[in-house]
Amino acid sequence: MSVSLQSPPSSAVSSFQGTRLRFSNGSPASNLLFNFQRSFPVIRASALDTGSTTELDLVSSFSEIVPDTVIFDDFERFPPTAATVSSSLLLGICSLPDTIFRNAVDMALADSECNKHENSELRLSCFSNKALVNVGGDLAKLVPGRVSTEVDARLAYDTHGIIRKVHDLLKLYNEVNVPPERLLFKIPSTWQGIEASRLLESEGIQTHLTFVYSFAQAAAAAQAGASVIQIFVGRLRDWSRNHSGDPEIEAALKRGEDPGLALVTKAYNYIHKYGHKSKLMAAAVRNKQDLFSLLGVDYIIAPLKVLQSLKESITTPEEKYSFVRRLSPQSAAIYKFSEEELVKWDQLSFASAVGPAAVELLASGLDGYANQANRVEELFEKIWPPPNV
Repeated sequence: MSVSLQSPPSSAVSSFQGTRLRFSNGSPASNLLFNFQRSFPVIRASALDTGSTTELDLVSSFSEIVPDTVIFDDFERFPPTAATVSSSLLLGICSLPDTIFRNAVDMALADSECNKHENSELRLSCFSNKALVNVGGDLAKLVPGRVSTEVDARLAYDTHGIIRKVHDLLKLYNEVNVPPERLLFKIPSTWQGIEASRLLESEGIQTHLTFVYSFAQAAAAAQAGASVIQIFVGRLRDWSRNHSGDPEIEAALKRGEDPGLALVTKAYNYIHKYGHKSKLMAAAVRNKQDLFSLLGVDYIIAPLKVLQSLKESITTPEEKYSFVRRLSPQSAAIYKFSEEELVKWDQLSFASAVGPAAVELLASGLDGYANQANRVEELFEKIWPPPNV
């Protein structure tokens, strides 16, 4: 499978992490490691003429299924529709120069406005912004859905810094003719990130809050009006297996529930019971049982092996009735929340409610993102100015 910027397929590039894509640009196919963060493609399997359906058909009728894909050729079986551009993606592009996106990076490094900055830090930041947007603009030509752009994780505790960064990126996207409705901006779910999301959403700018590991984060993000809230189911489970002392997780375990699934359930019910506009995404889903337990949530990210198993599993008309929507506006209406969970979240209440699991997992995610951003700037400093531009 190959893609062309001049003649894009209806769905060609998804947002996913650690993915190797093969592109053709008129020369022999070149390999590129894409470290995408995930977005929102929709997977649908075709119903069989026999009257039976696959499990993938059935689960897709409840939630939009997002492929967590490893090999580009698999998109023929699980076609995606959206993309994310990030620092890790830029590192992947620069590691293999013979790609259709390398010119987007080279043009950023040759940008006259960026080159006017005598201050090295400002110049490298400008290069990074331009590279993200140039690549994001190319991706917008390849996918029909939205392009999500990572906001510098080093600004995670600076509300106004996040807002300025988003405004800068939005201005650059306007210059390459990508309209705001095609864009999301991925922001870490610190209190400052959530507050930035609130202010940006009030301007009509769509935000995607990531690294959500607690109900306080999810509820505050919903109150802020974030367009998308992403919860990592498997990472919470992993943490609970090796740690203790988080009241929210221990309460779920005491009820006999998986802490990650329980958080998605509570967040979904909160969003729908109280009329928030946010869409909820369940990430780090590890197996079919996880997926079945989340039917009804807006988006589910599923590994390729799970999707393949779902696609190969045929259900009879009788068996399909065993698939039950676990999350729905109706179930949300009867869900009971405590008074403490229904507060209007502020920085103080938020800080006191975010448990050790969220603190540790958020910090780990931020460190990874910040490290990638630093590596991009170090690389740009080495290769600037680009040859032949």
